[in-house]
Amino acid sequence: MMKLRVMASAASVAGAIMLLAGVGSAHGDDPLTRPIAPESAKRWLGPQVPTRIYGNSYLVGFADLNVALIRTSAGLVLIDAGVPQGVAAVEANIRRLGFRVKDVKYILSTEPHFDHAGGLAALARDSGATVVASVAAAAALRRGTIGPDDPQFGLVVDFPGVTRVRAVADGEKLTLGNTVITAIATPGHTAGSMSWTWRSCERRKCLNMVFGSSLNPASADDYRYTDPAHAFVIAGFRRSFAVMRKLPCDILFSAHPSQSGGDEKFTALRKRPVPNPFIDRGACRTVATKFETLLNARIAKEGVR
Repeated sequence: MMKLRVMASAASVAGAIMLLAGVGSAHGDDPLTRPIAPESAKRWLGPQVPTRIYGNSYLVGFADLNVALIRTSAGLVLIDAGVPQGVAAVEANIRRLGFRVKDVKYILSTEPHFDHAGGLAALARDSGATVVASVAAAAALRRGTIGPDDPQFGLVVDFPGVTRVRAVADGEKLTLGNTVITAIATPGHTAGSMSWTWRSCERRKCLNMVFGSSLNPASADDYRYTDPAHAFVIAGFRRSFAVMRKLPCDILFSAHPSQSGGDEKFTALRKRPVPNPFIDRGACRTVATKFETLLNARIAKEGVR
């Protein structure tokens, strides 16, 4: 049985800072962990103590870049990987919880952008895990670059390609030991964006967990959502907003915690874990409404140009 440690010490945060600064890399000058957009990425990479949030579900990422860990009876599952320069810190966080990186069997991807997928190749190599993504995202992950169907094409930089990717369809279930994880297509931010749902249980109380892909209508400066050629992107967003509103959703992890108030919930949990501030059955509806409002405002703004 794997030894569990619910929370890491303050010393581990100091260690994470050293790892993010490039100290203690296990691979030296590693092409899979070379920093991408380091100045821009700084705003996401505040060190965060690895913490159990509920049941078998943990966060092992950063202050504004979530990486989730699910403990099953047959190994570990990660969701997202962060940027390449953060991989050493993620792996250190896994170990601080008493787990082994080699016990990671799957790494689920929410989108093929460098801030969430840049570390996939290194984490997959170090763990031996299989990366899992939507069909559209899998192609981009293998290439290490997005295509012209992405609203941020020309803006988002390339990242290390992933050699072994399993593509799954919307609604497909992935089973590992006693845990079933369901892929939920949530396109818009990228054509291949995928959210993931599972159940976590604590003292016989089971909750619906959601790791939501970004719903942010960000784009390159010259991109117009109102271009008829981009109607499929708006349709994807509309579908995703509707899906998120209907999902059974007791705890939401958003790809960037600040997009859903997850950063504030994490701070509150560290101060007072009971009642658990992450339990919010309206979180998925709230985040859908937030980004639908932003998309509508963007469309209206384009319409008056």
